[in-house]
Amino acid sequence: MKRTLIGLLLIFITGNLFAQESVLSQYGFRLGLTAHPTIGWVKPQIGKSNGVSLGFAYGLLGDFNFAENYSFATGITINTINGKTTEVRTTPAVGVGGTPGQIAYDLKYQLQYIEVPLTVKLKTTKIGDVRWYGQFGLSNDFKIGAKQDADANGNMEYRDQDVSKSIKFYRAGLIIGAGGEFDISGNTSLFGGLTYNNGFTDITDDKDNNVRNHYIGINFGVFF
Repeated sequence: MKRTLIGLLLIFITGNLFAQESVLSQYGFRLGLTAHPTIGWVKPQIGKSNGVSLGFAYGLLGDFNFAENYSFATGITINTINGKTTEVRTTPAVGVGGTPGQIAYDLKYQLQYIEVPLTVKLKTTKIGDVRWYGQFGLSNDFKIGAKQDADANGNMEYRDQDVSKSIKFYRAGLIIGAGGEFDISGNTSLFGGLTYNNGFTDITDDKDNNVRNHYIGINFGVFF
């Protein structure tokens, strides 16, 4: 995991240097910081989602501006995606000639990822001190932690159990977002907006079920 994190940091730094040295640098590179809440949910193919759960994201953002109103937006953030489900699982048959049974489990997922978004950001010209933007692209998420709570038939099965072995290392999602940047002074600006991250890969190794997680990010941060 440490090698993965170091590799991602090197890619991010190398991209920064490349952007500054290329012809695109005439439009500038901007580095930012973000820390914001997320509203996540988990949706199984067999079973149902049991509402939303709060999470949190924080880290570095970077805008490589390749034209006046267009930029390639990426970053490295630590992102928590939580959610609750009810999932039906098959239990082994008991005794000779017995048939397998089924138990409904109420599960709470607490998953943490390193997220590297690859998106295109489209910006308006300034309207006063504000530039509005829309964002679209791919989310690349690499698991760094996974815990789960479980209840069955109203009884507690376990709490905060490490389920890393049953959660897949890589998660991909579609990013759609919008918001605004508000100039403060010089190159410094605050930004705020919303991001919808629609996960489209199965997050578990359960071959009998397809489980995906999604979230809405309430974005806040600052660019320098």
